Amino acid sequence: MPGLISGAAERYVEATSDMIPEYYTDKYQSEYHVDKQRLTNGSVRCSIDRGSDVKWTRAWFLHFFLYSCSCCLSDPLTEPRMGNGKLKRLFVLGLGITTLILGSILVWYPSPDLSAEQEIVHKIAELSEKLHHANTLNDQRKTDLQAISKQFTSLIKLVKDHQDQYEDNNSPLNKKLAEYTKQGYLSGNFSQSYDLSLPSVSAFLPNTVNFPNSFNPAFKISRNRAQVSMVIGIPTVKRQYQSYLVTTLQSVLDNMNQDEMDDSLIIIFIAETDPDYVYQISSDIQKQFQKHLESGLMEVISPPLEFYPDMTSLKKTLGDDMERVTWRSKQSLDFSFLMMYAKSRGTFYVQLEDDVLTKKGFVSIMKHFALEKIADKQAWFVIDFCQLGFIGKMFKSVELPWLVQFFLMFYNDKPVDWLLENLIQTKVCKLDQDNKKCKKEKEKLWIHYKPSLFQHIGTHSSLKGKVQKLKDRQFGRVQLFVPHKNPTASIESPIKHYKHYSVARAYQGDTFFWGLVPQAGDAITISFEPPVPLASYRFVSGNAEHPSDRFFNTTCEILPEDTQKAASITKQPPLKDGFLIVGGFDHFGIAEGTLGPEIGPIKKFRLSIHASSENWAILSELFLKKVS
Repeated sequence: MPGLISGAAERYVEATSDMIPEYYTDKYQSEYHVDKQRLTNGSVRCSIDRGSDVKWTRAWFLHFFLYSCSCCLSDPLTEPRMGNGKLKRLFVLGLGITTLILGSILVWYPSPDLSAEQEIVHKIAELSEKLHHANTLNDQRKTDLQAISKQFTSLIKLVKDHQDQYEDNNSPLNKKLAEYTKQGYLSGNFSQSYDLSLPSVSAFLPNTVNFPNSFNPAFKISRNRAQVSMVIGIPTVKRQYQSYLVTTLQSVLDNMNQDEMDDSLIIIFIAETDPDYVYQISSDIQKQFQKHLESGLMEVISPPLEFYPDMTSLKKTLGDDMERVTWRSKQSLDFSFLMMYAKSRGTFYVQLEDDVLTKKGFVSIMKHFALEKIADKQAWFVIDFCQLGFIGKMFKSVELPWLVQFFLMFYNDKPVDWLLENLIQTKVCKLDQDNKKCKKEKEKLWIHYKPSLFQHIGTHSSLKGKVQKLKDRQFGRVQLFVPHKNPTASIESPIKHYKHYSVARAYQGDTFFWGLVPQAGDAITISFEPPVPLASYRFVSGNAEHPSDRFFNTTCEILPEDTQKAASITKQPPLKDGFLIVGGFDHFGIAEGTLGPEIGPIKKFRLSIHASSENWAILSELFLKKVS
């Protein structure tokens, strides 16, 4: 400390080694009175005149102290006093033991648990964002009330004019109208009318002016769940070849736990106006996911025809043909409708597509990552959880109107993912700014999360003739089959397999079975020697990359040791060859059921195909469970 040195420190300076080398003597002799004397025993006495006017600095004293310690171990003059190195070894040993003890304390002593503190920070950020969302909704309701009050005032005036003309002023209705007049219901101030007004959706879609139902779904299955943390929007359209929707929805649900399901909403937007197609897709969803529709986790909606403009009147832009212009313009309008419907339902909104796979716990990962950014006061507009297209893009629900307004203004001009890029560029980039600096500014609002939480699995685009084998390399490998340990058996089938994807290897759990165009009369026969009792069976056809390569019109049959006994239990008459039908593949390409020990040992299990297929067929899961 400036101007001070303790007596202990002064005594320490009188060391038994050459503690102040010529470096310090030369450097500080002009500032400090340093006296250095060699004693008769070979040691050096160093004294420093404390009476000098020079101020001592902490840095100088620390440097001096450390250098002195090093001299004690290195100066050859000290070796005679070290007792032939014994004292030196003891000193090094003691230093090592001390270091070991301190290191052990650091290792064994548990580090402070910051998870609770982090959870509190996330909770505060979540509450802050929910409050922001609630305030935004409150402002919207004020606007709605102002519009209602204006209409109410107009109605009251109309009624009053009618009453003044045709009715007695002392009638009950006129007395009520007089009270309303006194309360100001007929004044212009109550109606909150303004000379200025903001553009509405109708300004960009004038075709909706004469159709009030343009902004209500034409089809809707909903339990009106709201105030959730995460809203997931999944638009789906008619595809020329195969639909991936059920695979996508199953992946979304499989990778959510119950807490995530209770705090989320999945909106399936069937972006078609054909009632028959909408009914078909909604029926498929109800068959497979009825439980989640009833709980309110899932909703299904479709848009009215009146929401869309005349697509034949669109302008050609970007050099695209009219088919492509129509496709991308409709996609922008689809996203706008879905976002407008979803914006009041939860705190965050995530856009997916109908041909993706998800990772385990993706909802919690997205939520915690977003809350971390909010807690750090980082102003983001979009968080990207997938590097492809519009998949996995998260927004704050209160900021969706920015996006919707931009889409509605330029839906005819550019693809929807380009518009998102343009919006962010407009917010942060100068016209004369170089691309490198502009990109750096955009990255502050557009945050990329790695590794990706979603993978694109579709091959055929909804645009006719467009093939896109896009894969996000950040996602990792996609599981294409589920392996099981099955009972020892031999397998026969006339269905030719592709490459090494044989049914025998699939049965062993090494891969999936991929058969070339099964025909009516084909079968897959699994023979057990000796016969084994089976508890249950499960066969899943198709996989994530080829969901349409399924088995249809295919029955599951068993050949038990005691056919008559098994027939009486299953209530099924035996076929000519003694087999019993115990099940079959459903609309989704899955066959599963229970058998039980009462049927007895089974000699063969057979999949019999009764109609020819236009596609190849995949078995991604084969499981025959033995009775334990």
